[in-house]
Amino acid sequence: MPEYYNISLLIARLQFAFTVGVHIIFPAFSIGLSVFLTFLEAAWLKTNDDRYLRLFKYWLKVFSIVFGMGVVSGIVMAYEFGTNWSEFSAKAGPITGVLLSYEVMTAFFMEAGFLGVMLFGLNRVGKRMHFFATCAVTAGTLISMTWILASNSWMQTPQGYMIDPQTGHFLPKDWLAIIFNPSFPYRIVHMGFAALLSVAFTVAAAGAWHLLKARKTEQKADSTIHLMFSLALWMIAVTAPLQILAGDLHGLNTLKYQPAKIAAMEGDWESETRAPELLFGIPNMKTEHTDYAIGIPLIGSFILTHDINGKVPGLKDYPVDQRAPVPIVFFSFRIMIALGGLMLLCGLWSLWLRYKKRLFDHPLFLRSVLVMAPSGFLALLCGWVTTEVGRQPWTVYGLLRTRDSASPLAASSLSFSMMFFVVIYVFVFGSGFLMLVRMLRKAPEKANQLDEDTMIIGSCHDIITSNKEAP
Repeated sequence: MPEYYNISLLIARLQFAFTVGVHIIFPAFSIGLSVFLTFLEAAWLKTNDDRYLRLFKYWLKVFSIVFGMGVVSGIVMAYEFGTNWSEFSAKAGPITGVLLSYEVMTAFFMEAGFLGVMLFGLNRVGKRMHFFATCAVTAGTLISMTWILASNSWMQTPQGYMIDPQTGHFLPKDWLAIIFNPSFPYRIVHMGFAALLSVAFTVAAAGAWHLLKARKTEQKADSTIHLMFSLALWMIAVTAPLQILAGDLHGLNTLKYQPAKIAAMEGDWESETRAPELLFGIPNMKTEHTDYAIGIPLIGSFILTHDINGKVPGLKDYPVDQRAPVPIVFFSFRIMIALGGLMLLCGLWSLWLRYKKRLFDHPLFLRSVLVMAPSGFLALLCGWVTTEVGRQPWTVYGLLRTRDSASPLAASSLSFSMMFFVVIYVFVFGSGFLMLVRMLRKAPEKANQLDEDTMIIGSCHDIITSNKEAP
């Protein structure tokens, strides 16, 4: 029987998926936004244009809230490794635990050490020292991403280990092989571009909202908003095609090292050459067939192998108890691809409007960008679901099964903690989200009237005392 029918295991997995799904948004936001802040401050130092400084202060407030929520949500996962996944921690801890410890010792300490200077030190330590602090925080977020993805990538494509014959624990044999495992280079590039795109669409949507508001009130938008909107769309136009290229290379790597995952993503049950690319279908795990399939002949082989005559794997090549829940992987992958296509279209559209000198006054485009605000994060979550659910039933691919990684807990206790987490997360992070929306509703020139010392406290006070109009 497939492992996802085990109730206790299913609830443990759902709980971890929920907490990780919430958490992953904040580090991605922090990574992309810290890079944007570094660019803004560098541009201000280079040009002495105060618009860059206003934008820096504006998005720095957002960064402070997002970074705090990321730290809080990350602590929960550390406890879950010990409570819900103690067998995994015991067996894989000598490798994954060390990598995550490196993340704390190198990245988190750097971020925490320079964050205060970044938030409150602009008028105290000098421009160059403050820029160094901003660069240090950005470097910290990137180093943090590196260690976390090294750990997770090792679980996807394990290398450089040996197994203790007495305890069954994974022990390090070659740290360079562990860190630079086969999927690591592709996954870190893919995640980095995902973070940049997620933030770019958030920034662009904020700019679009203010441009539409100015258009509605028949007022001229501040040039700072034009700059913010333009910068975000340059990032989208450049990064979206690069992300598609990175995804293609990542797919080739996955085909080589995790062919069963590729079969689930494609909804292919029979291995075949000259395979079609399924645009739509409903995978049926009972009949081992994808119902209502709509595909394009030959394109499946071409995309996966870069050869029309290439052979693609089928799910029937693998035992039933070693197959992922195909419908989840199949649809999450297609949602991610569809969102990626819309991002690329948005970037190309922006280039055309920029050429026509209508980038800031095209109502349909502005509304489209506003609607696309969450697209980067939705695509990121769908990609994460595809990656993590697609490797099931393994936590360490091909070596340690998920059922052998979980703690022996009763379904009742897991259900209670699951409900508790949902309630708390909705309250805490829902409040944080509303706070961010309220902050972004203020235009940069108005939001920056606060002085640096009261930046965070003042933002919270504005939220509390502002009118009760729905965001």
